[in-house]
Amino acid sequence: MAFSTENRKGTISGIIFVAIFAAAATMIAGFAPIKALGISPLVIGIVMGIFYANTLHQHIPSEWGTGITFSGKKILRFAIVFYGFRITFQQIMEVGMSGFMVSLIMLSTTFLIGTYLGTRIFKMDRDTSMLTAAGAAVCGAAAVLATEPVLKAEGHKTAVAVSMVVLFGTISMFLYPVLYASVIEPATGFLHMTPEQFGIYVGGTIHEVAQVVAVPASVQGAPVEMANSAVIVKMTRVIMIAPMLIVLGIYLSMQAKKAGGEGNGLTLTIPWFAVYFVGMAGFYSVLVTYFGLKADTLSDTAVLLNSIIGNINEVDTFLLTMAMTALGMGTIFSKFKGLGLAPLYTAGSMFIWLVIGGFVVTKVVTSIF
Repeated sequence: MAFSTENRKGTISGIIFVAIFAAAATMIAGFAPIKALGISPLVIGIVMGIFYANTLHQHIPSEWGTGITFSGKKILRFAIVFYGFRITFQQIMEVGMSGFMVSLIMLSTTFLIGTYLGTRIFKMDRDTSMLTAAGAAVCGAAAVLATEPVLKAEGHKTAVAVSMVVLFGTISMFLYPVLYASVIEPATGFLHMTPEQFGIYVGGTIHEVAQVVAVPASVQGAPVEMANSAVIVKMTRVIMIAPMLIVLGIYLSMQAKKAGGEGNGLTLTIPWFAVYFVGMAGFYSVLVTYFGLKADTLSDTAVLLNSIIGNINEVDTFLLTMAMTALGMGTIFSKFKGLGLAPLYTAGSMFIWLVIGGFVVTKVVTSIF
């Protein structure tokens, strides 16, 4: 046990050690050049953790390992739950059926395509394939972190998936502003999109939340409806991670039963942290409605609640950074042997689907709804 009498001191020391790294990552992410690129402290944290794992880890007391593991497992689940304070059900309703359907189609198809390509075509193991697919399908690094406990995957596999998300998510940030000039300005033709349609396209296909925010911000004179649609559709994808993980848990339980023979009963693995995440989003939705947290004119109570929620989100981001850093600390390059270029091929294929397939899906869905 992490906090048993014999492990308590080492666990606390390990948690503090991870927190120091996470604080440094948060500070670096605040530098203007880094912030302009939309690179979150989560990404910086895992890079720092990987650097530590492959250079200095032998100089740290082994007793601290329980604290590092605790940060990458338990703190992670806690942070995912409180991620629910970033989205409301009202936001999902605002974007309408078209945004919801684009989110649902792109999430499900990307996850299935990525898993199939990774396991069947590029011969990767199941966990790495699913983690990489989850990152592309939902919300980047946070989705990889949320999926890892359901799969019970090893830390280095999570790091591989996160690195693929970072690579192709960063490419998206530079590609989509270029696409904007091609699909908005032409007045006719299939390639033409309205600003709202392009926002749905951005939110439905780009990996990280921060990257989705960065794309409209990097387009000079981008209409407000484009940025709003992009963020709302993206957050719709984020909340869909809960039902996705529940379905994944059911699937894995069925596969385990099948592998164990008919005599074994089905043990359903429910990722309760995902259920709590939806509950937290529902609670936040009630607060927004009852206290008018999003109103043009705020009451004193609404101002206070917004301040509290803002602080919760800052703490939550820090906890997610700790979890990501801890995962990086368990990532040793020698464990990657045998993977080769398979993760790159898998993530690249999903990226092509997101850009091209996502464009077609957005055009078709928005023409129907």
